[in-house]
Amino acid sequence: MAFGTHHVHVKTHDPKQTMQFYVDNLGATLIADMGARGYRVNLHGLQLNITGLIDSQRREQHYGLEHIAVDTDDYAGTLAQFRAKGVRVLEELPPNNGRRVCFLEAPDGVQIEVIEKV
Repeated sequence: MAFGTHHVHVKTHDPKQTMQFYVDNLGATLIADMGARGYRVNLHGLQLNITGLIDSQRREQHYGLEHIAVDTDDYAGTLAQFRAKGVRVLEELPPNNGRRVCFLEAPDGVQIEVIEKV
């Protein structure tokens, strides 16, 4: 099973102002304006998703650096391996764009998003 870095998610009270900070101060480029949903920027090869809290997600969400996302070419096997090791699954979301997604609990309140590669 192979992993790759997908994105880092920053949740903020003001997504536009936060996006502009990364663009103006760190040289990020805007990838997508998702309207009320927030922004995606490219920070020198690292995708940052910048949003507020997302109403459709029921797990506890945090402002700040909220989670690290990885993608996998074996979603079912990856999830089974995490569960076998006792890793807590916080939420499994309905498939989006043909991909399955879940959130896992990591130490110290960090969350890991696992995204199925398509």
